[in-house]
Order: sequence, then C-alpha cells, then structure tokens
Amino acid sequence: MFAFLAVELTALFLLISFLVGVLQDKISPNKIKQILSAQHGKGYVIAAFLGAITPFCSCSTIPFLKGLLRAKAGFGTMMVFLFASPLLNPIIIGLFAVTFGLQVTLFYFVMAMGISLFAGFTLEKLGFEKYVKPDAYVEPKATCGGGSCGSQTVEVSKYRRIWNATWSDFKSVLPYLIGGIALGSLIYGFMPSEFVARVANSDNPFAVPVAAIIGIPLYIRAEAVIPLSAALAAKGMSLGAVMALIIGSAGASLTEVILLKSIFKNALIVAFVAVIVTMAISAGYLYSFIF
Repeated sequence: MFAFLAVELTALFLLISFLVGVLQDKISPNKIKQILSAQHGKGYVIAAFLGAITPFCSCSTIPFLKGLLRAKAGFGTMMVFLFASPLLNPIIIGLFAVTFGLQVTLFYFVMAMGISLFAGFTLEKLGFEKYVKPDAYVEPKATCGGGSCGSQTVEVSKYRRIWNATWSDFKSVLPYLIGGIALGSLIYGFMPSEFVARVANSDNPFAVPVAAIIGIPLYIRAEAVIPLSAALAAKGMSLGAVMALIIGSAGASLTEVILLKSIFKNALIVAFVAVIVTMAISAGYLYSFIF
C-alpha cells in the first residue's frame, strides 16, 4: 500500500504541478483572479464546478491549490475548489451512480456542492485567509538543472524552467507526502472492514459520526472507496454511515491534511477538517432521515 501510494502520488503531484505551471504560463494570474473573483457569487460557483470536472483525489488537489494561491485567486473560491474537487470528481460521481443509483447520487452531489459553497463563503467572511502561510503565495525558485548558475547566464527552455520549478516545489512537500502516506497506509492496513461494519451498523445511533471519523485517517482512491462502501453496506453498515464514510475518506484524508500543513496554519487545517466532518455527518443523518 505504501509503495503503491508513494509512486502514484509522486507521479500525480509532479504531473499536475507541471500542468498547472504550463497553464499559468498560458493564462495570466490576473485572468485567473478575474474569473474566480466574479461578482454576485459567480466565482464561487465557477470554482465549485471547476472542482467537479477535475478528476483529482484529495491529495492531488494540492498542486492545483498552490497554483490558485500564486495566481491570487480569491480565498473563498479557492477553499470551495479544495472542498469540492475530491468529492465531486467525475470518477466518484460515475461510480456512485452505477453503485447506488441516480437518486442517491443526486443527493450526494447536492450536499457536497452546497456545503462546499457555504463553507468557502463563510471561511472567507470570517477572515480565515490570514491562516494561509505567506510563503504559499511565492513561486518556487527553479534550480538551474543542467547548467552553471554562477556568473554565466544559462538559457533554459520554457518547459525546462517550469519543470525545475515543479521539482523544487515537490522537494519542499516531500517530507509531508511521505509521512502522510506512511500513516495512512498503516491505518488502512490495520483497520479491517468487518470492524468498520460492526461499529457503524444500523443498530448504532452513533454510526454516522463514527463512520465519518473513521474515514478521515484513510486514504482511499475514488476508484476504491465506492466498491469498498458497497461491500460494507452488504455486511450490514447503514447507508447513512456509508455516505459519511465516503465523504470523510474522499474529502479529507490524513495524507492530504499533512500536506496542507505546508500551506495552511493549524487554525485553517482544523477548520478544513471540521467542515468535512460536518458535511459527512450532516449528509449521513439527512440521508438516513429522507431515505
């Protein structure tokens, strides 16, 4: 599990960071800022749908988030993207529809979209932008990579320059990435599905919050979280608890939370986790009540 995630997330981080660098070269930061700072709440909606169409897991949203920060996109819209992207990506929505049906998928989409928009707007109004670390806004300095950096001027291609900046950025978050993967893999490996189903079954009135909290330490890819949830439901786990587990695990894995420490101060990380847990618990109980 550790080896697979280390290779996969390293490749994803480097690829997405590089692509974001290329996009930033093509689209000026002012243009991104203008689009995501649209008046009358349009920027929030654009950010939410941008999150919904990007096939990112919770960890691979981080490079894109760094790009939004450096483009000086609005804090609220940036947070909306951070909440929405891993929960509403096309893969998880498609698997949701196939596994649980369109009605349940629509409920999930409305809950995730609605709370993401509300949370992003609220955190901005409460002034949580001050908890973003100042160096998160600074473009990483590219290393020379293949030439002398002394008094001699080294000409590098545009894409080599972007790659050098990407590699520099990756090295700064590598300790967080490896630490998060290690902890997440240990928890994933030692938490049997039978235990989860037993403590979060329909007879337990606290099944929903238990499932939401269990989901946070896990790092489960979208391709795996839906089949796993279906298996847990077949073992007796309540569907409300299944909904909470999906939101908790897809929305805020332990690996992502550790990665966010390279960007956010502790107060904002706590607020981020609180939003995901609140979303998971609210969706779980409301689903149980409606369905």
